[in-house]
Amino acid sequence: MSNPLYQGCSVGDLVVSAIARGGDRIAFIGDDARWTYHRLGERVSQVIQALAVRGLKRGDAVATLSANRPEAFLITAAAYLMGLRLTWMNPTSSEDDHAYILEDSGVHTLFVDPSSFGERARALARRVPGVARIMSFGPNDGVGEDLLAAASAFTPARLVPQADPDDVCVLVYTGGTTGRPKGVAHTHRVHVTMILTEMADWDWPGEIRFLALTPITHASGAMIMPVLLKSGTYAMTQGFSAEKFVRLVETHRITATFLVPTMIYVLLDSPARRGADLSSLKLIIYGASPMSPARLIEGIREFGPVFMQLYAQSEAPNTVTVLHQHEHDPVHHPERLASCGTPCVGTQVRLLDENGQEVPDGEVGEICVRGSLVMQGYWNKPEETAQALRNGWLYTGDMARRDAGGFLYIVDRSKDMIISGGFNVYPREVEDALSQHPAVAAAAVVGAPDAKWGEAVRALVVLRAGAAVSAEELIALVRERKGAVYAPKAIDFVDALPTTGLGKLDKKAIRARFWQGQGRAVH
Repeated sequence: MSNPLYQGCSVGDLVVSAIARGGDRIAFIGDDARWTYHRLGERVSQVIQALAVRGLKRGDAVATLSANRPEAFLITAAAYLMGLRLTWMNPTSSEDDHAYILEDSGVHTLFVDPSSFGERARALARRVPGVARIMSFGPNDGVGEDLLAAASAFTPARLVPQADPDDVCVLVYTGGTTGRPKGVAHTHRVHVTMILTEMADWDWPGEIRFLALTPITHASGAMIMPVLLKSGTYAMTQGFSAEKFVRLVETHRITATFLVPTMIYVLLDSPARRGADLSSLKLIIYGASPMSPARLIEGIREFGPVFMQLYAQSEAPNTVTVLHQHEHDPVHHPERLASCGTPCVGTQVRLLDENGQEVPDGEVGEICVRGSLVMQGYWNKPEETAQALRNGWLYTGDMARRDAGGFLYIVDRSKDMIISGGFNVYPREVEDALSQHPAVAAAAVVGAPDAKWGEAVRALVVLRAGAAVSAEELIALVRERKGAVYAPKAIDFVDALPTTGLGKLDKKAIRARFWQGQGRAVH
């Protein structure tokens, strides 16, 4: 047994510190809520006592299914403190995926938002016998016990963390874009590392008023703790539109937010910004998928030097690399706008070839990560864990090259690589070339089956409102910028690109258009 003298803290310890520091400042703003840190601490204490009376204890498996609302964080904070194993369920996932996740993670107690997921909770209760208890955030129509009413019966008490740093605190299920979701097991040590790295290596403004519009079950939720530890205010709402974003930024004088690139494109193209006062914005964090350098330049022109990119994945959350605000330099280093930055402080990153050897600068290798940020493994999936964690590294599946300055440039997921006529084509590079045309709002590139080439480069393009360009002109542009091998064999003009529930580009759906009926997805 390790010497407790050198034992690290749990996320529960960080929750206690944040609440103590925040005092009477505003911690959370929801659609119908506004809580101080002091009130947050009281409510967390009441929830913990209510759960303890009902027999929940360290190591028990629980899950949340909720839209973005502060009450969902009450369960997260209680789980951190009590040492529960928490599964955040993606609110955009299907009933089948929700049922699978509950069964796979062995959840005994499910907490739901009754206003958004009452019917889903009833269906899951029928399908998953292991879920013995359902509790709701507020009054419900027979969904389960009202947790908030139950908690109100208790007198707030001192918060006492009970978890060990090596306890599994969270199971994060991957989006399911490559088959059944996999549960990524994170210990408290992983999340403490992530939180402290976010605090140390990100470009936070002096006064943080953060707006979350993407599901807090994913990246934006992983930003709650650094905001709280800096005594900031975390505002959240359900769903995204340009009009809603503008209204909330103006109303709450938002200084920081997280957006996926598709949301930024919508903002740039929306008339909702006209006449709006968005001058309070000091930080726009973006990530989850690559962003077109051409549109990034447009964003810098419209919003100022406020952009910061994160690169990570569920297996190493939020803090693998960062491209800081000052590194978004379209004048002196325009090439870096296509980069995901350099490794975050304390994160070890290498680009390795298929033999586990580091590749020279300029050559493409797989991004590999090690350190205390890396997951414990995939829940109940030893073979997949062994495949991802090998040779002392986490193999991310993302292919990149490194320049002489140490900046990484993701060229694509290894499985997204197109092999056309024996040549490797990385879709990201074709997409970037297409996006440089002023008529192009967004582009996605996949490999399509082709009798001659094996796989042909195929592009889907969304045009800007009122713009026009021929497929031949765009193909010629790519040929000029990247060479004949990269030039699409065909371009389809579409109104919008398909996205997942988290706003990521859904390459699986795009491939299905071309590979349906094929015996395999490679040629």
